[in-house]
Amino acid sequence: MSALKIEKGASSHSAYDLRSHMSEVVETHTLAVLVANEAGVLARVIGLFSGRGYNIDSLTVAEVDHEGHRSRITIVTSGTPQVIEQIKAQLGRLVPVHDVHDLTVEGPSVSRELALFKVKGTGEHRVEALRIAEIFRANVVDSTLESFVFELTGPPEKVDAFAELMRPLGLVEMARTGVAAISRGAG
Repeated sequence: MSALKIEKGASSHSAYDLRSHMSEVVETHTLAVLVANEAGVLARVIGLFSGRGYNIDSLTVAEVDHEGHRSRITIVTSGTPQVIEQIKAQLGRLVPVHDVHDLTVEGPSVSRELALFKVKGTGEHRVEALRIAEIFRANVVDSTLESFVFELTGPPEKVDAFAELMRPLGLVEMARTGVAAISRGAG
């Protein structure tokens, strides 16, 4: 009698399909978490991430309802779809958390990053730095005879591209803030 020739994972409907249905693709998600604006809430949210070994790529916090004492924590994190779902579920279980939204999957959203760049240079380097800043619509927020400080907002890719062009011109310092995001459209 001949052996059955069944290839591992040959069909998604096979009883012998031994492939994992858990995706191993790491995705980046932006989570908007509405929380009570009280002492210790941010520490509890951060503790949830650090205690389980999740990484935070970006974090911003702002009060959104002064009378209702609520703040919004915007977190950019990455993980497999299962990890992201676990993060959202665990955030939702925290007592000071009122609502959790995954802006990456809940429809179109707008996100921006803010960065400051200090560029030192003289002569042609100064002129070139100003020309590139104009192209990127960066604002000069401070100027001395030796340096400029530029302010730039936009998607992270734009901030990265600006930094790469400024490095050879004398970029000496850069400060980036977290990503701020908000859903688009009605609602």
